[in-house]
This record gives sequence, structure tokens and C-alpha cells, in this order.
Amino acid sequence: MATFFIVVFVLLMQFLWRYVDELVGKGLEWNIILQLMFYASFTFVPMALPISILLASLMTFGNLGERYELVAMKAAGISLRKVMMPLGLFSLLVSVGAFYYSNIIFPYANLKFRSTLYDVRQKKLSLNIREGIFYSGLQGYIIRIGTKEPDGSTIRKVMIYDHSQFQGNTKLVMADSGRMQQTADGNFLLLTLFNGTNYEETGRQGGDNQKNPFQRTGFTSEVIKFDLSQFKMTRSDDDFFKNAYYMLNVKQLGYSSDSLGKEVVQRVNEMRSSLLSYYTGYTKAALTNSIYDNLPAAKAEMKFGKRAIAQRKQIASYALGMARNVKGSFEYNRQMVKEKVELKARYDIEWHRKFTLSFACFALFLIGAPLGAIIRKGGLGMPLVISVLLFVAYHVISFIGEKSVRSSVTDPWKGMWMSTMIFLPIGIFLAYKAANDSNIMDAESYIRFFRNAIKIFKRKQKPIDENTDTLQ
Repeated sequence: MATFFIVVFVLLMQFLWRYVDELVGKGLEWNIILQLMFYASFTFVPMALPISILLASLMTFGNLGERYELVAMKAAGISLRKVMMPLGLFSLLVSVGAFYYSNIIFPYANLKFRSTLYDVRQKKLSLNIREGIFYSGLQGYIIRIGTKEPDGSTIRKVMIYDHSQFQGNTKLVMADSGRMQQTADGNFLLLTLFNGTNYEETGRQGGDNQKNPFQRTGFTSEVIKFDLSQFKMTRSDDDFFKNAYYMLNVKQLGYSSDSLGKEVVQRVNEMRSSLLSYYTGYTKAALTNSIYDNLPAAKAEMKFGKRAIAQRKQIASYALGMARNVKGSFEYNRQMVKEKVELKARYDIEWHRKFTLSFACFALFLIGAPLGAIIRKGGLGMPLVISVLLFVAYHVISFIGEKSVRSSVTDPWKGMWMSTMIFLPIGIFLAYKAANDSNIMDAESYIRFFRNAIKIFKRKQKPIDENTDTLQ
């Protein structure tokens, strides 16, 4: 449990670092940020479970080996297989629970997380009018203030361009001072201006050289009301996202994949029929035969070369137009088929991911437990380094397999189960070596091996040198 929450925390910090630019400066309420982090942490569980089991098994069996408790168990007649049996059963239970989590809870958490993140991304930056800068965040207005008093509401040297009528710089408000305050519900900004002037060009319709009436009005106090609803974060409907492939369970993914497969077959058949309809007269002709040689004698005068130049141009133009139509139809259908195949691959990837991420918990336990018994190092030092390296290798292989499936290079089951098919035999090999007290992780054994190899090489080299001296 400790390693699991540590991994989830690390992944959550990585998420915040990735999306920090989209969260800062928007005036988000604390409950929105906590809600986003809460749903994000649930989406990290399928990735956190395998690496936490790997790290925990390495630490556990590393501590048992470092304290010679495994030696005592083996001396008492308890084999490593029996020692691993309870934790292996626990890992199987975790794998089954991980599958049900990925199939039931993960789609719902992913739906809430994606919809909340989408709403946060769509929200504009919060109102922040700074001194000496033209601020265009308010739709239809450009505001510039000279200075802002320490109280945050009193402003000096105010200039407001009104573009709400989409007629350019025809309205300008200038004031010596003013006061900003929001309404109680926060939906409007009330800007009270003092000692200013309104400038407006009325009846502007022609070009820049046309003379237009000009109006100037002075005031001692004026209130302008700005709508702030554009800065509010509106929550979108979850039904808008629920049909995406990462929001579905195994049954829905299988149904969607089958439907897309039928659409692909139907589209290919329609494309084949459409193409053949243009060449009905030539479908039975052999490609090695000349079409002119097979024409009846009565149609010999219909040859292209015997026609007039005007007729030949007309025929060539018609044939060229037909070829372009065929090419355009083929390219359109080919692109549609390609998009359907790529989308089907996404659904197949998510379907297999429900099982591979769950089975990874047990596969990585088979690697972590015997490896911890072999290296005999506990704590967070060596086990943490080995866990990270192994999981990075597992993740890279999984990514390569997934990329191959998306590119239609390999079948979905081959690409998605590639990492498991590689790591499971490694885990079985390590379990066999650990059960037989192998020293594959002992540095001294490798040093002795290389020393013996050097000695054997020197023994073989010495007679050759003696024979060379004798010949000389």
C-alpha cells in the first residue's frame, strides 16, 4: 500500500507539471482543482499497480534475503516456491481486482477526468487588468489604465475603446479616475468613471477619407457594466464524451470493434463494385491480349486512330474526366477505410489493455520476488533503481507494440501482449534460478568467471609462444 500511494503521488505530480500552464492564471476554485486531481489519481491506478507490486515484491524478498530469513526458511525445509505461494495468490487477486477496476471504475473516472479537464482548458484566463498595458480580455472592449492604487479598485488615467458594434475605433472613453468592483454574484464588473469625456464618430459608413459627424460629451460620473460570464467555467455534458474508446468497458469495446469491422468490409465491397462498374467491358479480358485484336470485324472502323482529330480530342477529354472521377472516388473511399481501420485499432487496443495491465501485476511479481531473493538487498535503494529500470523497459516495449497496432503493422493481440510475452518467460527463468540458489546477480561469481577465463586463455597462449621461440 505504501509503494502504491507513493507511485500514485509521483504520477500525480507529473500530471500537475504537465498541465500547470493550463491551470495557472484562470482563477479556478479550489474544489475544481481538487476534483480534477481526484479523478486524475483514479486514472493512474492501472499504471501504478504493476510498478508498486514490482517494487514491493523486490523490497520484501530483498529484506528477507538480506537478513538471511530465506536461508533459515530453506534450512527448515520450506522452499522458495512455498514462500512465494501466498504472495503469488495475493498478486492474482490483485490482478483480478485490477481487471474489474479497469472495466468498471476506470471508464467512469476517465470520463469525469476528461470532461473536467476539457472544461478547464476552455476557461479563459481570469480578469487581470495591469498598469500601462492595453487589455483585450473583455469581449468587445480594450482597456488601458495608467496606474492602480494599492486598494486594487481605484484606478487613474483610464482609456476604453468600445468595439462592441464592430465598427473600429469609433468610440473612446477617457477619464481621470475610476473605481472597479464586481457584483455580488460575480457575473458583472461595474466600472465607475469620474471626470471624463466620451468621443464618438456617428454615421460612419464609407472609407477613411469620408467625413463623418463627430460627437464629444463630458461627464462627471459614468458607470459602465461589463459581462463576466465569459470568465465562468461552464460544465459540459458528460454524454458528449462517453462514446470515446477510452470511456467504454470490455463489452462495449468489443461491440464497437465488430461494428467498425463490418463497416470496413462494407466500404471495401462498395469501393470494389464502384470501380468495376467503370470497366464492365474489360473485366473478362486478359491483360496480355490486345483489345484491338479482339474487336469484331464490323467494329474495326471504331478504332481511335481512324477517327477525326476533333473526335479524338473529345474522346480523350471524356476518358480523362472518367479517370479523374475514378481516382477521386477511390481516394475518398480509401481515406474512409483508413480512418475506420485506425479507429478500430484504437478500440482493439483498449480492449486488450483491460487484460494486459491486469496480467502485468502478476507477471511483474514473478520478476520482482525471485529477483529480490537473488540480489538480497532491501530498502528503497537498489530495489527502487531496478524497479524503475524494469518498468521503463516494460513500458517501452508496450508502447512499441501499441504503436505497431495503430500503424496496422501487427495484429492487436500480438502488439498488446508483446511486453507480457517477453517478461513472463524472464520471470519464470528468475524464479527457477532463485529456487536453485543461483548467483546470477552476485558480482563475485562474475569476477571469478572472468579470472578463470583469463587463466585458461593464458594457458592456451603459452604453448604457442614456446613453439614460436623454438622455430626461431
